[in-house]
Parts: sequence; structure tokens; C-alpha cells
Amino acid sequence: MSSSDAGSVDEAGSSARLAAVPFLRGASAVTLEQLAAIATAVATTPGQVLTQAGAPGSGLFVVDEGVVEVERPGQPSIELGPGECFGELALLTDDGVRTARVRAKTAGRCWAIPRADFVDLLHREPSVALALLAVLAQRLADKLR
Repeated sequence: MSSSDAGSVDEAGSSARLAAVPFLRGASAVTLEQLAAIATAVATTPGQVLTQAGAPGSGLFVVDEGVVEVERPGQPSIELGPGECFGELALLTDDGVRTARVRAKTAGRCWAIPRADFVDLLHREPSVALALLAVLAQRLADKLR
């Protein structure tokens, strides 16, 4: 989850931007401020690989700006844009392994949230866990179609 262009997220406006992320809408203001404090901004360039299938997952990414492409073995690729996340499956499975390669399709920025901090968030904010469950259920339904 690192990049030479990575840096701390500007907390002033980022908690409001995080509140607009669908699975974080139920999080308290305090939790959003804490997430903004621990999130790392990762600047992306077209073609940059952000995660690799089979690699250990160390955190969750939320797309802030730009578009990323999720490439899954044997499946059509999908595009994710601002407010959408990836990397959540590796956080929620016992082996913590990435299931897809994700690369930046355009220049942009993602927030990287470390695994331990995200798991702590799920314990403190059950509403976030429920909202994330809806994201996972939709992705599973899309895969089975």
C-alpha cells in the first residue's frame, strides 16, 4: 500500500469526503476523523498496479479520484470510481490474500486504510460492517450472474 507519492490525507476536508463513501455513511464523525488521520493518500498513474492477485492484503483502498480497473482471473474486468472500494475481501478472510489485480486506469488518488485500523473500525461501528456486507453481497450477486 505504498507509493513514492503517498502522504497523509488532509484531515480538513477528507472526513467529509469519507462520509460520502457508501459503506462509511453510517460512521460517526469521530470515526471518520480517525480514519482521515490514519488513511494514506496514494497518487495513481495510468497502468500502476495497486494490488496483485495472490499477494497478501495489508489494507483497504477507497477510490478518491480517477478510475481503477479490477482484473479477476476468468472474469470480465470491472471499473471502480470515486467512493468505491477494493481490497475488502483480503481484510475479511482468514488468509488475507488478494483475489484480484487492481490497476489505475486513469491518474487519480486512492486512500489506503491499514488492515488493523479497518478491523478496529468494524468493531466500533457495526453499521459500517453492515454496509460493507451489502457491498460484498452485490459483488457476489454480480459474479454469479
